[in-house]
Amino acid sequence: MNKKIANLIKYLLFLGIGVFLVWWSLHQIPANKWAEFKKSLLTANYWLLLPVFVILSTSHILRAIRWTTLMQPMGYSPGIVNTFFAVMIGYLANLAVPRLGEVLKCTILSKYGHVPAEKLVGTIVIERAVDVVCLILIFLLAFVSEYEVVGQYGKQLLLELFANKNGHFSWVKVGIICTVLLILFYTAKIWFRAFAHLKIVIALERIVKGIWEGLSSISHLQQKGKFILCTVGIWGLYIGGTWVGLMATHGTDHFGLGVAISALAFASIGMIVTPGGIGAYAFFLAKVLEKNDVPFEIGYANGTLQWFAQFLIVVIVGFICLGLLPWYNKTPVVNETN
Repeated sequence: MNKKIANLIKYLLFLGIGVFLVWWSLHQIPANKWAEFKKSLLTANYWLLLPVFVILSTSHILRAIRWTTLMQPMGYSPGIVNTFFAVMIGYLANLAVPRLGEVLKCTILSKYGHVPAEKLVGTIVIERAVDVVCLILIFLLAFVSEYEVVGQYGKQLLLELFANKNGHFSWVKVGIICTVLLILFYTAKIWFRAFAHLKIVIALERIVKGIWEGLSSISHLQQKGKFILCTVGIWGLYIGGTWVGLMATHGTDHFGLGVAISALAFASIGMIVTPGGIGAYAFFLAKVLEKNDVPFEIGYANGTLQWFAQFLIVVIVGFICLGLLPWYNKTPVVNETN
């Protein structure tokens, strides 16, 4: 199958999931509760979108700074401005086609920052790995701060995912998934050995080598403290942005950081499941708030607003960066801070 067609099918599949979740979530609101859903949106404090805009934009700047620290051990310094442009344009591209942004980020910095694209892939893998660890820590914080709420919801989701026909947890399903992953791993390993002479295999080996160089760069970081501070800052701002977002609607404006951490943990799954988190982000956030005695329609209204704020930031800042990128690089930059 043509790669473009395969990517299009994959995108339409995940977009379809997002649209379905929007439709299904709206149908979860009882007919007699629609007035409350609309009222929650109409009476929301939209001025709070401004601090959320600042908070999340700052997190993107920290993400750009963190990315530059990963390139320094390899001897590259593309500059914070071009790196920030690449980050935001990548997010913008991901709204159209999932994972296209990762490719575009590498392409932009390869062109304007003179960093080999295959080496950038390794740094992106590191960032994703670190963010996965951070998300796990956020979940642990959520379990500690709201064990009775988050623990029960987590068990419910796992049971639904791995349940058998009788509704009980199935180790057979877990075993099947692990077996399939092992088969895929060993099949790829054998394939690489058998067709080592092919150009595509040579190209893939080059990419893998670049990824390994990028991954190994984390042990040679010149500014480990800076990397850690940026990481803590990014996720701290995510928590802060979610907390401020909760203040926007009546019925969720009284919650503290504990609920914000829980909301961020599960809503982040929504950002992974569908393109840009469409449908899924608001749904998961609403379900967590529902466990905190917030009616689904109120939680879904708040989740919709928080998702829209993030979407708006990516669109506005992304398009600004897209326009500034060629203009900025027409003029030589002297002593750019890295």
